Amino acid sequence: MRQFFKFVLATIVGLAAFSFIGFLVLAGIIGAAASAGDRKEVAANSVLELKLNEPLSERGRDSRFNFGGNGSATGLVDLKEAIKRAKTDGDIKGILLNLGIIQGGMASLEEVRDALIDFKKSGKFVVAYHEIASEKSFYLSSVANEIYLNPQGTLEFNGLSSEVMFYKRLFDKAGIQPYIFRVGSFKSAVEPFFRENFSDSARYQTLSFLNSINGYMVGQVAKARGIASARLNVISDSMLVHNAPDALRLKLVSKLGYFDEVQDYMRGKLDLAKDKKPNLVSLSEYTKNDKADENEGKTSGNRIAVIYAEGDIVTGKGSDDNIGSTKFAEAIRKARLDDKVKAVVLRINSPGGSSLASDIIYREVVLTKKVKPIIASMSDVAASGGYYIAMACDTIVAHPNTITGSIGVFGVLPNIQPLLADKLGITVDRVTTGKFSDLPTITRPLSEFEKRTLQEEVNRIYADFTSKAAQGRHMPVERLRRLASGRVWSGLEAKNNGLVDVLGDYQTALKIAAARAHLKADDYRVQRLPRQRSEIENILSTFGMGDDDEAKTKALKTELGPLYPAYAQYQQLMQMRGVQARLPYTLDIQ
Repeated sequence: MRQFFKFVLATIVGLAAFSFIGFLVLAGIIGAAASAGDRKEVAANSVLELKLNEPLSERGRDSRFNFGGNGSATGLVDLKEAIKRAKTDGDIKGILLNLGIIQGGMASLEEVRDALIDFKKSGKFVVAYHEIASEKSFYLSSVANEIYLNPQGTLEFNGLSSEVMFYKRLFDKAGIQPYIFRVGSFKSAVEPFFRENFSDSARYQTLSFLNSINGYMVGQVAKARGIASARLNVISDSMLVHNAPDALRLKLVSKLGYFDEVQDYMRGKLDLAKDKKPNLVSLSEYTKNDKADENEGKTSGNRIAVIYAEGDIVTGKGSDDNIGSTKFAEAIRKARLDDKVKAVVLRINSPGGSSLASDIIYREVVLTKKVKPIIASMSDVAASGGYYIAMACDTIVAHPNTITGSIGVFGVLPNIQPLLADKLGITVDRVTTGKFSDLPTITRPLSEFEKRTLQEEVNRIYADFTSKAAQGRHMPVERLRRLASGRVWSGLEAKNNGLVDVLGDYQTALKIAAARAHLKADDYRVQRLPRQRSEIENILSTFGMGDDDEAKTKALKTELGPLYPAYAQYQQLMQMRGVQARLPYTLDIQ
């Protein structure tokens, strides 16, 4: 309540500076925000339409009230909850997957796919329509009762790939000399800075986990479409699908048809006359507010806290798009000290980041484990620092196609003296009180002693990381280090070598947490942390009335003008200072 009055007061004070027109505009926006969360009444005999044309994230993001920030994102929590509710909703008779190119990880798609399979158990239909079907969208729609592909459309089914850009030649031309400090032959996050292509070890590990993920995907499609895995591998490896008739002939889709023909199919399922248009309900119209408990209507005072850790791991408070060590340590601490919270699920979707920030969060996990169960649920990625914050949990749950492992650390310190002197004509001089007073510096070469000192620090942090991982996994540190060295694994590979305990999804982790806390399925509610900002708070921060980082960012953009991009780059570099526990480069699986 105190927070509410603070924002009301900020609004009143801020409005004093607004014109009457500005007041009306703001009032209109606030009115829209107030009504945005209202659930639309669903007409009888409707179909839930899922387009999934926004990126998938763990929790949704609405850009309507987040001006100047990141765009909208479909929340995995909301999406799965909507499908679950539609299963028992008498007004919803089926689901239409109207899909194109999906922006989401393989593990997230697996959770949505499982939710659709569960939905079909109700006897309701799932129909899919594609004009362009990417590998991911086809994988999701493979569970549908009927799959329609536009006669002039395309379907991609030729295996997975991952592409990386290398910057060595760019740095050579620009006059930037990167000093690299790393441990492990597989810690290839820094390779783009000093190589022109994959090293043998990087290529080996990438091929290994891509084959694992692709093999699992092919096996699941085989079950859904009734086609032998060996046959699907031939279709994929030989790229036998070139057009829509190929997809139909090879039985990857059920029918070739236009959208009006999909509507005819739905009319038949809904028992509608030919002149009646099927009533389609969008996800945004149907979805619940993210603040709703998953066990809505239950009166139990018991809680399971689900803490969503998504994005890069950074020191400090962070933002809505990353994992700030201060904010997430506080969230875990809050769950630990709350007597109503009987167990914790740490939901992780992160490539890692600062080793210091990861260790701060890890410490809170260790303390929580001493007093109540804490279960890790890995989503698309839980690697390096993402694995660091999971490794002390009682149980680690991962999807077969989760990207995990990458137990290793690195540091990068660029020397830009050649850029300044040779390209820009800038020289640098310095005065110091000691021989190493200016270390770390990016405006001169490092001495051999300095390079050795920095490498020793990276070695020390790696030894600490692997020792803690070995302790958490209950295995000898020598064995753990054989699995480490920065190597990336699929969830299936990680399960086979002991880095994760259970293959499953978020619901699997939630059930394990409840069992460890001796809670029955109907004897707890889910509390989601950290708290997300409301639409009103987004609006206030946009107008500079909040006290958060978004308001500060807006003020800085106004103050710095065209210089702000340079400042933003500087801030990004500052977030990455120190030793990093990050995934090798940016993995984009297509």
